[in-house]
Amino acid sequence: MRRRFPRLDWCLPALLALPCHAGEPRPQARPWTPAAIASDQYESSPTFTPDGRELYFMRSDRAFGRYRLLMSRCEPGGWSAPLPPPFAGPPDAQEADPFVSHDGQRLYYVSSRQGANADDLDIWMVRRDASGAWSAPQRLPAPVNSPESELLPRETAGGRLYFGSSRPGGPGLTDIYEGRLRKDGGWDVGLVGPPISTAEQEYEVEVSRDGNQLILVGQRGDGRSHLYRFARAGKGWVARGRVPAREDVFQVGPLLSPKGDRVLFGQAANERDSGELFLVDLQPAVDTNWPPRCGG
Repeated sequence: MRRRFPRLDWCLPALLALPCHAGEPRPQARPWTPAAIASDQYESSPTFTPDGRELYFMRSDRAFGRYRLLMSRCEPGGWSAPLPPPFAGPPDAQEADPFVSHDGQRLYYVSSRQGANADDLDIWMVRRDASGAWSAPQRLPAPVNSPESELLPRETAGGRLYFGSSRPGGPGLTDIYEGRLRKDGGWDVGLVGPPISTAEQEYEVEVSRDGNQLILVGQRGDGRSHLYRFARAGKGWVARGRVPAREDVFQVGPLLSPKGDRVLFGQAANERDSGELFLVDLQPAVDTNWPPRCGG
């Protein structure tokens, strides 16, 4: 089963950015992809280092059949041409969904490296050393990883690890899980129940730094994945509607700003273009210094 499951669950017009229904509302998100990063393929799942000088993301073909990690540095003239990061796997490995921890000391991603099945993605992690270089990749142990695919790892400021997984035991084909690292180095992992994980398909979540806001990537009724907002209510979550974006194409790989007032995500640009990064404001007044500015 492929990482995004598009061939099973999304209509072909959605993959090609063609309207599936007439009369859809105008898109409310605006393109953000820097010129040096834009391509004829599909860019998504962006993440920045805390200083805003490095951008990591994934690039795939438009059918999400092949994907890899790339990084770009902020230079005097703008964002550099993207290259594979030093920890990237071999050319035949599928790698996606990078995420830099809020303190900049860890980078999580999913990879099929060292696996017999190219469609089985596991969560891996690299650490920053004293020189600023990334360590050799380490595969997270079970029960974080499973014989099925794991998707979009996200570490919260409080140290919890959220991710999607197609493992059995949840209510849907793919569901959302939460991991907690114990003092002895082991992990406790549990299903994030309704209204996050349901009998529908939920692939990814992004949680705000204060832990009070959650963006869910899920397929809920119309044949393609969209972004859904939730707010913390006690120990649970309350639905707050859709993130304003196009109805006729899917959205993936959300990243909330540090203040939780903006979200960056991947979405098809138009009928002829590839997938690009789009930015949408979640509040009337936002911090316009994010995403990080580069090159004036």
